[in-house]
Amino acid sequence: MRGSLRAPGRLAALFVCLALGGGCQTALMPTGLYDYFAKPSPDDAWSIKIHGWQERERVDAPDPGYPVDQIDPAKFGNLRASYDAFREARRVDLARSVAQWIQEQARTHYIPDGPIDHWATFEETMRQNGDDCDGLELLVFHFLRDLGFPQDQVFRAIVVRRSDGQHHMVTLWFEDKNDPWVIDPTGAMTSGMPHMSQVPDWVPIKVFTDVADFSVRDARFAAAPY
Repeated sequence: MRGSLRAPGRLAALFVCLALGGGCQTALMPTGLYDYFAKPSPDDAWSIKIHGWQERERVDAPDPGYPVDQIDPAKFGNLRASYDAFREARRVDLARSVAQWIQEQARTHYIPDGPIDHWATFEETMRQNGDDCDGLELLVFHFLRDLGFPQDQVFRAIVVRRSDGQHHMVTLWFEDKNDPWVIDPTGAMTSGMPHMSQVPDWVPIKVFTDVADFSVRDARFAAAPY
C-alpha cells in the first residue's frame, strides 16, 4: 500500500522538476562506457533541432555583396574580420612550424635517389622512412591540406636555380596569389618560410597537385628551356 501511495508523489515531483527546468531536460544515464554513435530514435527531439541546423549550415554562405570592408564596426561589430585575421595569423604560425619541423626531419630522413630520379608517393616515403626532397616535400603538402589549408592555395612546385640549373621540389602556399610562401623540405633552397620574391636565385617553373598541373610564366624574364 505504501508503494502505491509513493508513486503519484514521485510523478508529481518529476513534473515539477521539468517545469522548473523549462521542460527540456534529458534523463541522464549512469556513468560508465557509452556508445557515442548509436542511431537516434525517430522521435528524438534533439535530432529534429540538429537536422534543422545541419540543413541551414550546408546552404548558408557569406553574402558576396556585403564585403567585410564595408561593415561599420560601430554598428555591426567586426567579428567576421576578426575571425578571418585570427585564422590567417594562426595559419602562418602553423606553416612556419611545419617548415621548421620538416627541415629538422631532413637531417635524419634524407635519402638520395641515386642515378635515377624517382618521385616517391607519400606512402613510399613513409615505408622507406625517408626520401629526397620530392618525397619529404610530400609531408608538407599533405600536412597543410590535412589541417584545412585551402586546396587551391597549396601546391607542390619545381624550382630551378639560375646559377647552375639545379632543380628542387618545394611546397608553395599561395596566401598571396602573386607571391607565395616557400616551404623547402631540406633547406637546400632556403631555410624558414620566406616569400618566393625573397629567394630571387631560384625560379619556379611548375606548380601542381595530385589533380592539377600548371606551368609558371614570369613576365620579367624570358622563358628558359629547363
